[in-house]
Amino acid sequence: MNMLVVHWHVDPAILHIGGFELRWYSLLFVSGFILGWFIFSWFFEREKVDKKLLDPLLYTLLICTIVGARLGHCLFYQPDYYLGSWKGFLEIFMPWKGGLASHGGTIALILGMWWFANHYGKKNDFDFVWLLDHLAIAVAFAGAFIRFGNLFNSEIYGDVTNLPWGFIFELRGETEPKHPTQLYEGFTYLLLGFALIGLYWKKLDQMYRGMFVGIFLTVCFGARFLIEFIKEPQVAFEESMTLNMGQLLSIPFILLGIGFIVYAFVKKIPARAVHPEPVKAKKEATHYAKPLS
Repeated sequence: MNMLVVHWHVDPAILHIGGFELRWYSLLFVSGFILGWFIFSWFFEREKVDKKLLDPLLYTLLICTIVGARLGHCLFYQPDYYLGSWKGFLEIFMPWKGGLASHGGTIALILGMWWFANHYGKKNDFDFVWLLDHLAIAVAFAGAFIRFGNLFNSEIYGDVTNLPWGFIFELRGETEPKHPTQLYEGFTYLLLGFALIGLYWKKLDQMYRGMFVGIFLTVCFGARFLIEFIKEPQVAFEESMTLNMGQLLSIPFILLGIGFIVYAFVKKIPARAVHPEPVKAKKEATHYAKPLS
C-alpha cells in the first residue's frame, strides 16, 4: 500500500444554507475576475489609459468567458446530447449544471476583445493586440484559479499513477491514485502569470506588441497539449482517438501564439500604450499701433 498518496475527499461546497451552497469552484472563479480587475487597474494607471473603462471591460470579460466556455463544452464535447433533444438544448443555458471548456472561453474572449478594442480603443490610444497582451497576463492567473477549483470539484484528473503525489479522488469512487492534472495545469498557469507580469514590470519598454499574448498562448496551450496525454477521457468518443479533443483544440492556439510572436518581431510596435503629444495652441499675433513719427 502506498502511504504517500493523497486521499482527496474535500467537500466541493464551502457552506450550505438551505438549498443554497457556496462552492470552492465558484469562489475561485469569481476571485480570478476580481484579481484581473486589480491587475488591469495597475496596467491602466501605469500606461495612462482611462480607468473608467475597467467596469465595461470586466462585464465584457465575464459574459464572454461564461458564454464561450459553456458553448465550447456543449459543442466540442457533447454536441449529441445538447443538440439532440429539447431537454439537452435547454441545458445549454444552465452553466451551473457543469461543463465549461477553456478553448471555448478563449475563442469568446478573443472575439469580445476585438469588439471592445473597436468600440473603445481608438479614442483611448490602444488597439486589439495591445488589449490581448494585457489580457493574457490576467487570464494566466484566472486560469490557475479555475484549475484549482476543478481540484475541489474532484474533476478533470489524470490516469493511474504510482508517483508519491497521486490523488485518490474518493468522492468519485476512485480507489487508485490518479495524476492531479488540475495541479499540473494550475501551477503551470500560475508560473506563466508570474513570468509575464515580471516581464511587464521590468521589461515593458523593451517588449513589442503581441509578445505577451504570443508567449501566453504558446506556453499555456503547449502545456495543455502535453498534460492531456495523461488525462482520463472526458467523454466516451475520446477513448478511440489518438489525440483527444483538448489536444486537437490546443493546436490552433499554439500556432496562433507563434504567429503573434512573429508579428511582434516583424512590426516592432511598442508594447506600451502610445499617446500622441497634445497639440499646442498657436499664439495669435498681437498687433500694436505704430508709434507716431
